[in-house]
Amino acid sequence: MSRAGTWVQQQSGPDGYSAFIPAPLPPVPPVEFTPELTRIYEEAVHAVGQLEGVTRTMEPERLLYMYVRKEAVLSSQIEGTQSTLSDLLEYENAAAPGTPLGDVREVSRYVAALYHGLHRIRSRELPLSLRLIREMHGVLMQEGRGSVQAPGEFRRTQNWIGGTRPGNARFVPPPPPEMHTALGNMERFIHDEYGRTAPILKAGLAHVQFETIHPFLDGNGRIGRLLISLVFMTERLLTQPFFYFSLYLKENRADYYDTLQRVRTHGDWEGWFHFYLVGVEAVARQAADTSLALRELFAEDQQRVMKLGRAAGSTLQAYELLRERVIVSIPRAADELGLTWPTVSGALRRLEQLGIAREITGRARDRLYAYQQQLTLLNQGTEARS
Repeated sequence: MSRAGTWVQQQSGPDGYSAFIPAPLPPVPPVEFTPELTRIYEEAVHAVGQLEGVTRTMEPERLLYMYVRKEAVLSSQIEGTQSTLSDLLEYENAAAPGTPLGDVREVSRYVAALYHGLHRIRSRELPLSLRLIREMHGVLMQEGRGSVQAPGEFRRTQNWIGGTRPGNARFVPPPPPEMHTALGNMERFIHDEYGRTAPILKAGLAHVQFETIHPFLDGNGRIGRLLISLVFMTERLLTQPFFYFSLYLKENRADYYDTLQRVRTHGDWEGWFHFYLVGVEAVARQAADTSLALRELFAEDQQRVMKLGRAAGSTLQAYELLRERVIVSIPRAADELGLTWPTVSGALRRLEQLGIAREITGRARDRLYAYQQQLTLLNQGTEARS
């Protein structure tokens, strides 16, 4: 067996193919940290620490609503959906006409899967484990095109990536018996049963191993990307999953797939970590910069609202909700704030006059209001349809 694993012939003749059996984690020999790779690693650790420091000062539960949705949109776009962050927010408010419902529902399931994992971990009902991974997959694939692909169950048959059959596939993951062995090793590795691994490195190793094992019939990419955020949280690098790594993978998709494949074909864990750690540093810095820009925006706009005099009370309530949800409808705002429709309508009109809110439907009824400057900041990287 090579450093990364070995190819094992599964069938001979014209339909023959080889499946890849991954070597156990951690890699042997260990990843070689050259001075350059060490520098990149230290910069990534520093950037994630800065992100944690910034977000802790900003009512992190409010930021969570948006950052989870940004990651959901980006991760789903990698799989081919066309929904944007605006589409998802409009759908959650009113299932707005023109929203691509099939795609946006798929993105919405990703949000639900991540929240499910967060709840189970935070409540200490389950650790990050194979059982939790299956549960999140069940939530992710509960409806839509993946609902017939054994939601929440590890596959019992051979799958493959690319091509029309294993014999002409780009990559063939391990057969079910070897798959279960590799999954068991991955779980024990995550739980530090083979010794302590630095958290950022653990997330990178676990992600590659999960993608190589490919244990589900569908949804492996999205669950594998979720795994990075959940390792960051369980290892206490971040107290909230404000890390939308899918932005980097979406922007560097070809390099991502090539680097994954080089781990399998050449045992090139060093190449993977160079790619991965550069992305960790870049995404953490962008998320921190966005958070700082949002903090400045919120402070300025809140002061503008508070200068409205007698009208400031209800307008400030509407502003706080708009800040948290980014896009709101009058009925939803009235319900969440416990105010009448006319009171909310007046408050949103005042926010529109201040240039904070913008009505985005152009309709006389079923109107939606967006916190436009916040949406612009959050939309970075999510609007390019691919």
